[in-house]
Amino acid sequence: MNRDEALELLKEYNKEPFHIEHGVTVGHVLRWYAEKLGYGDEADFWETVGILHDLDFELWPEQHCLKEQELMAERGLDPRLIRACASHGYGVSSPDLPQPEHEMEKVLFAADELTGLIGAAALMRPSKSCADMELKSLKKKYKDKRFAAGCSREIIARGAENLGWELDRLLEDTLEAMKAWAE
Repeated sequence: MNRDEALELLKEYNKEPFHIEHGVTVGHVLRWYAEKLGYGDEADFWETVGILHDLDFELWPEQHCLKEQELMAERGLDPRLIRACASHGYGVSSPDLPQPEHEMEKVLFAADELTGLIGAAALMRPSKSCADMELKSLKKKYKDKRFAAGCSREIIARGAENLGWELDRLLEDTLEAMKAWAE
């Protein structure tokens, strides 16, 4: 499945512009990480996973990460794609989801919530963009639990830990990934 096909599939089950934009954003972030972490030959796959990771969220939020496996399997999609998308809900959506194992799955788990926090912080800026955001500003927003309260700091921190990274590295790299896309 290529990027355009993934986007069409996402739009089949998601009509809200926010959900579509989130999928595209996470797709771009995962593509950036694929290149940075030495998986450039898999960048298209990583991006597709990012686009489709919340395929079921708009229509089946109570079955998030479970229903999407069924939808993807019915279409005969790559089992690696199905597993990767489902793994981002490990320990969050359902106890029956696979634990992130591959580095890409761990990055998805860690960066998914963080992209929302960065996006919210960008909207507060005069530029309405993360392109001119500094790490110091992001860290301040991260520490303020009332800001973008729906973005779980616990999941972000656990994601960094699962990757074996300091939280600052995850924050800085994900911000850089979003800046690259914003430019």
